[in-house]
Amino acid sequence: MKARFLRLAGVRSRARRASTVGLFLTLFASAAHAQQGTPEQRRACTPDVYRLCAGEIPNVRAITACLRRNRSSLSEACRNVFDQAGG
Repeated sequence: MKARFLRLAGVRSRARRASTVGLFLTLFASAAHAQQGTPEQRRACTPDVYRLCAGEIPNVRAITACLRRNRSSLSEACRNVFDQAGG
């Protein structure tokens, strides 16, 4: 029973992190473009958020700052999102 609970808690934690990343990317795009982020923008930066800034989740401002600090390490696709946003 306890193992099942822990598995469920882990699934919920991963789901919460994934939704937080989606929210971050939507807010990032909204602030930058006054619109919601496109699915392409979310796909471009989500791996970089997990790879470089997972410790900042769920703080949207901290994630954005982290990605900017790590600009040289961003994937080309995510770097292009920031370039388009003027960030």
